[in-house]
Amino acid sequence: MSDTAVVVVDMLNQYRHEDAEQLAPNVATIIDPLVGLIESARRRDDVDLIYVNDNYGDFTAQFSDIVAAALAGAHPDLVRPIVPADGCLLLTKVRHSVFYATALDYLLGRLGTRRVVLAGQVTEQCILYSALDAYVRHFDVVIPSDAVAHIDADLGDAALQMMRRNMSAEVVPAAHCLR
Repeated sequence: MSDTAVVVVDMLNQYRHEDAEQLAPNVATIIDPLVGLIESARRRDDVDLIYVNDNYGDFTAQFSDIVAAALAGAHPDLVRPIVPADGCLLLTKVRHSVFYATALDYLLGRLGTRRVVLAGQVTEQCILYSALDAYVRHFDVVIPSDAVAHIDADLGDAALQMMRRNMSAEVVPAAHCLR
């Protein structure tokens, strides 16, 4: 049991949507810090690693289907380095927040989680809404500033500022997220 969970949000993406060409270059900049964070979480017994990914409206999809579709998508180079290892905790979601209509809150309760590190995409959407939902559930929120990707830089910066100010989120580089 650990008090910290790293939640990787929506990184299994086919990049075939309206904002994909704006998003993909920003995702490319977070891959190395995110891989470092994932590897650190995997090595530690006191940190849980959880992938939560959109099911893109396919309620028949297994998590392996989502991974396969992302690897066959427009930017497999952005997916390959962060594919979940066997034994990872995996949840699908249907809307922006990782908590909305998922078992994440229950899972975190069972794990004894007090700190939630939210990494992935999109800073001004899914990360922001997930941070708010974590905050209202009394989790300490940590955002690795170099391991979240935005579509719009100004909105991404504003979202980071809102999380820091309004949710008391700790916004730090990925290398400093796990203490």
